[in-house]
Amino acid sequence: MRYKVVEMPTFYLAGVSKRVPMQFVGVNNEIVELAKSITEEQRKEMHALQNIEPYQVVNASYNADSEFEKEEGELTHMIGVLTTNGDSNNLLEKVKVEAATWAVFPNEGSFPETMQNTMAQIYAEWLPSADYELICAPNFSFTKMSENKKNYAYCEIWIPVQKKKVIDKSS
Repeated sequence: MRYKVVEMPTFYLAGVSKRVPMQFVGVNNEIVELAKSITEEQRKEMHALQNIEPYQVVNASYNADSEFEKEEGELTHMIGVLTTNGDSNNLLEKVKVEAATWAVFPNEGSFPETMQNTMAQIYAEWLPSADYELICAPNFSFTKMSENKKNYAYCEIWIPVQKKKVIDKSS
């Protein structure tokens, strides 16, 4: 799998969120409704705050009821931006994310299938064989839909990780 590793400073996710059912295949209608609920004033505030990579509106997931690998229960889903501005306001929620390492998986193809398949491969294939393991922090992704191809998109999935700890078996 293609990926890159990015070191990120402490940042905030700033946006709107709600608890949604975990769903790995197809369009999650609760997330569609969340997106529709964002006001023009909230959109303007997000774009004003956005000041660090990836400079895109992201979909972030955190606080899952069960391990993220299982399609059970609910999680908190936020549509928002990344910012280093921690000041609070009444328009957007902010979630602080501590400095960490992120494995970034670019993917391109039919949407949402390609992104969902990439996510499945990350958990089923990449993580078990990688030198990295998950840490407790939100994961996020962004999607840029093609203007020329129907249901075709470029996406990046950002997964918070740390190097696996080496266990010394000599003692």
